[in-house]
Amino acid sequence: MRLATTARSWPAAALAAGVAASAFTLLALGRRQDAEPPSERNGPALGDVLDAVAEPVLLVEDWRITLANRAAITVMGADLVGKDVREAIPHPAAAERLGDAATDRMGDDGSPVELKGLGPLKQRWQMRVNPVGGGRRLVHLIDHTESHAAERMRTDFVANASHELRTPLAAVRGFIETLEEAGDDREARQRFLAIMGAEALRMQRLVEDLISLSRIEAEKYRLPNEAVDLGGLIAEVHAELVRGGDGRGRDIVLALHPVSHVTGDRAQLSQVIHNLVSNAMKYGRAGTPVEIALSGDGGEVRLAITDRGEGIPAKYIPRLTQRFYRVNKGRSRSLGGTGLGLAIVKHIVERHRGRLLITSTVGLGSTVAVTLPARAKAAVTKVSAVIKPSSAAPKARAAMPAKG
Repeated sequence: MRLATTARSWPAAALAAGVAASAFTLLALGRRQDAEPPSERNGPALGDVLDAVAEPVLLVEDWRITLANRAAITVMGADLVGKDVREAIPHPAAAERLGDAATDRMGDDGSPVELKGLGPLKQRWQMRVNPVGGGRRLVHLIDHTESHAAERMRTDFVANASHELRTPLAAVRGFIETLEEAGDDREARQRFLAIMGAEALRMQRLVEDLISLSRIEAEKYRLPNEAVDLGGLIAEVHAELVRGGDGRGRDIVLALHPVSHVTGDRAQLSQVIHNLVSNAMKYGRAGTPVEIALSGDGGEVRLAITDRGEGIPAKYIPRLTQRFYRVNKGRSRSLGGTGLGLAIVKHIVERHRGRLLITSTVGLGSTVAVTLPARAKAAVTKVSAVIKPSSAAPKARAAMPAKG
């Protein structure tokens, strides 16, 4: 048949992919179908085509909404058709962009309009308007909630990283100026140099953690495929920490039971163990045990690290994996924390399709548990150890699951 018939026979999904660019074609299709006898209509109606679009689409004529697809009705209500578009989208910039309904004039330069608060979830939208003649407008709403949130996270991340770097830099610069005035006071010079060295080391740890986090995020959708013996890996980390100079490694209690291997990235899982055990050693009370428990059940492997510290109030637990978040900022910095350790753990666990759970009781301590899928038909870890008896783990009062 003619071109109009060819357009009507296209799959609805193909037309939906370019709804804004295809406005004239769609409306021509609608007019053509209205003019033809029902027996000659062999393609989808305009309303059916627009219903295939996943995002809200409205057809507006003389400020009245004459057609709304299912997505638009879901967001803005069932009484859309016949409603004044300025009431349905109560935003001054939207009304201006729609322009004069009696002409084909577009407000401003035709660029999209950013809308906030439209719909029950208070989402953010980008509104695009295409004039299609006769005072009609095709209005296309694109959900920008996630992209806006991502941009907000990026902005916050840059601001926080800048602040974290600026603090030690300011200290180093200040002590350099003080050193210039110290003259021949050897004791003062040594003290200032030690502080400068500690601040430089803090900056180095922060930069290394930022690079590590960036690499982990870049590999987020690449599933690891290495068979990892968690029991053996824990034993290696334990031996390394025991050799540490502060003596805290000797407080580690191992409770390792035979488990299957997991499919993972060995270096990243080692980083998880290091970060969690280091946190437990830093925030647990001096001389109290730090327990590393490994167990398996139902096709999963569970790693749990428990400390005997001050514990964390329940209201703070959901934010612990946020970048640079600290419950006690002063104490965390004094202990050498960068505020990125748990964020790194969370992203590694997500990449391994695992689960992260934090439980804590104020005054008793905290437990961080990582659950990973066991590797199918894998060998069973032979490492089994119970070193130094420990008291019961703190009772869970607050939990924060972070599923990948």
